[in-house]
Amino acid sequence: MKSLFFFISCLFYLSINYLQAQNIIKVDSINQINIIDQKFHPTILPAIGYSLQTSWAVAVNYSLGFNNSDKADTNTSISSINTSITYTLNKQIILPFQANIWSKNKKFNWITDLRYLHYPSLTYGLGGRSSIENETTLNYNFIKLHQILLRELAPHFYGGAGFYYDLYWNIEELDKPIFGTTAFEKYGFSSTEKAVGIPVKILYDSRLNSITPTNGLFANIIYRPSFTFLGSDNNWHSLLLEARKYLHFPKKSKNIIALWSYNVFTLSGKPPYLFLPSTSWDDFYNTGRGYIQGRYRGKDMVYFETEYRFGITKNGVLGGVVFANAQSFSKDLKSQFSVIAPGYGAGVRLRLNKHTGTNICIDYAFGKDGSNGLFVNLGEVF
Repeated sequence: MKSLFFFISCLFYLSINYLQAQNIIKVDSINQINIIDQKFHPTILPAIGYSLQTSWAVAVNYSLGFNNSDKADTNTSISSINTSITYTLNKQIILPFQANIWSKNKKFNWITDLRYLHYPSLTYGLGGRSSIENETTLNYNFIKLHQILLRELAPHFYGGAGFYYDLYWNIEELDKPIFGTTAFEKYGFSSTEKAVGIPVKILYDSRLNSITPTNGLFANIIYRPSFTFLGSDNNWHSLLLEARKYLHFPKKSKNIIALWSYNVFTLSGKPPYLFLPSTSWDDFYNTGRGYIQGRYRGKDMVYFETEYRFGITKNGVLGGVVFANAQSFSKDLKSQFSVIAPGYGAGVRLRLNKHTGTNICIDYAFGKDGSNGLFVNLGEVF
């Protein structure tokens, strides 16, 4: 998971050696690394880390950026493939594979999100008023199979559909209180939860690099129906509304103001508990820096974040960020959006790949009620 790790030891020279072996870079001296122009630009990063959700963990992260266009075509977006394997002291296994592939001349966009989790994780109940004292552990296995194919409808504008299959199994709730009923039990306990549907997606994406965006607008709408006749536990429908905007500030500098809005609404039906929107359970586990994953959960979620990215060294190898976010959840369809959980923090960026702009992002963030922690990504948070 991208937002898991406090890197105790970033094995940077393993990355350098790998890239040199693959003829991606040429090391002339300890202070001079020349990038050789190739179509494919991989980054590999072994790591040892720690987070509130995982305890100590070991991982290997792999990121590949490439361009399907002719050399003369500068308008084609960089395609990306990201995968990793992680094992933690909490006996969690995390194995994602995510790909965002653009065809030549950007006529088609193929989006793949496959992952397996064996993942004991914490939950605190529903809504923005849930208490940290209600913490329990949900242990489960999870398979996610998501595929969507988009067709260009106009410049930067795409539409399409796909297939979603999600299955949680061997679900058990641990650390339950001796007396009383937990939020998971009240909502509807089940040892399995499954959702199958045919999503419809509308996308506007004028970014040239989705790994480290520096310009453009990303707007994403996904209507997700889940049907019992396809194998879902319940009939339910949800809507995702997401937007990201990148502005240079000052205008002629390389510094970036990044804006992100991420909102999920239950339109009808009753999604199973683990399918409800929750803190840091977006596709890249990045919402809500300042809070442990799963801290808030509800039928509806509203989220906004802004980040200012600036250079520290002239060559762009080292940079910094400051950021702030706010999240709000409803327990049911009656509004609780007046309860807002803010977060804020700062961090550094270490450039690993000149061609794709891949960074190691190390951030420390704070939330309310004393919540705080370190958050690390391979690639920008959004």
